[in-house]
Amino acid sequence: MYKLLIIDDDVELCNLLVEYLGGEGFDCSVENSGISGHERILKEDFDLVILDVMLPGISGLEILRRIRPSSQVPVLMLTARGEESDRINGLELGADDYLPKPFNPRELSARIKAILRRFNRDQHPPTEKRILEFAGIKLDPFSRTLYLQEKPQKITSLEFDFMEALMRRAGEIVTRDTLSQEVLERDFSPLDRSIDVHIGQLRKKIGQREDGEPRIKTIRGTGYIFAKD
Repeated sequence: MYKLLIIDDDVELCNLLVEYLGGEGFDCSVENSGISGHERILKEDFDLVILDVMLPGISGLEILRRIRPSSQVPVLMLTARGEESDRINGLELGADDYLPKPFNPRELSARIKAILRRFNRDQHPPTEKRILEFAGIKLDPFSRTLYLQEKPQKITSLEFDFMEALMRRAGEIVTRDTLSQEVLERDFSPLDRSIDVHIGQLRKKIGQREDGEPRIKTIRGTGYIFAKD
């Protein structure tokens, strides 16, 4: 049974989530303040953390900032509807996904299951996929490691999956719809900035080509191309 930690100061919402997610087979614990939630993450092992942005004590973003140097526990952020800056900041700090309030508990459960499937792929990588290598960039699906000029780079699980989707179609346009279905396991929404943020983070980490062009090109209104040479 997966252990989840819910950190949110809305007691009524927490009770609802404990009941619903418990029925889905999850073992849920709850903390209602940022300070106690942060301490709980440091003391116990959880399979996933559901983390509200707005919390008493310290914010959810500050919790994420503090734990990421030492913990890669999957984190799903809960954000206020319309607060796009919080969502982008959360993703850049290492959140695995976000869900704006109010939300349907079924959608939350689906997001949790998708994140856990990705995390399990990290722990048990496939053996049938081949190593991808183009122009000094190597992607190893066995160790789930990205190398730049033979040096391993620190990337998140989601960033690896986005990079793999692009490199397996090197030189071809990969639409946002395809990336959303394959990596995030949901239909693409034009209001969802997740893909753009993760691709932006990848661009910073892999740098540019020798001619100064980005290795991952944006095709406006469509998707992206990974330049293989």
